[in-house]
Amino acid sequence: MTTPTTLTPTQVTTRFGEYTVIDVRTPGEYATGHLPGAHNIPLDRLDEATDALRNAARRTPLLIVCASGTRSAKGCAQLAAQGIEAATLDGGTSAWAAAGHEVERSAGARATWPMDRQVRLAAGALVLIGFLAGLAWSPAHWLSGAIGAGLVFSGVTNTCGMAAVLSKLPHNRNPENALSLQETLLRLAG
Repeated sequence: MTTPTTLTPTQVTTRFGEYTVIDVRTPGEYATGHLPGAHNIPLDRLDEATDALRNAARRTPLLIVCASGTRSAKGCAQLAAQGIEAATLDGGTSAWAAAGHEVERSAGARATWPMDRQVRLAAGALVLIGFLAGLAWSPAHWLSGAIGAGLVFSGVTNTCGMAAVLSKLPHNRNPENALSLQETLLRLAG
């Protein structure tokens, strides 16, 4: 895997209008605050957007963003495997906002926790449930063990099956007034 070019918020600010900004967070996360003009293409749907992103990259450099920079780095690696060059924002939208830069919010957006926080809550709750249930029925301890094994696998492979499942929940989906992926791809192709 190649290491993507990483840009700081200050570097991006000086050339902001030159980039096509792609936010790879879930639609729910995107709606609560994103870089101005960013297009939302969730990481798990990036492969569907390859052709549109290739065309967009021919016109302007791509900047891939997420909450912290982890998912955007994965997105850059996915695009690099398809021959598409992209940079990632160091520290993601969180660093952008912390540096005092503007973020746009979708109308009517409700607060959605970042995906890593949702994963920590779900994993911690399942481990606790497995432990407590195991006090009454010992085979329930296997739930805690399975979640622990899943977290180890996630750390080793730098993937997260629980995040993929959580991204399908209603609060992580597109708000009613948001663009669909197809509409976003049409805008990028244009």
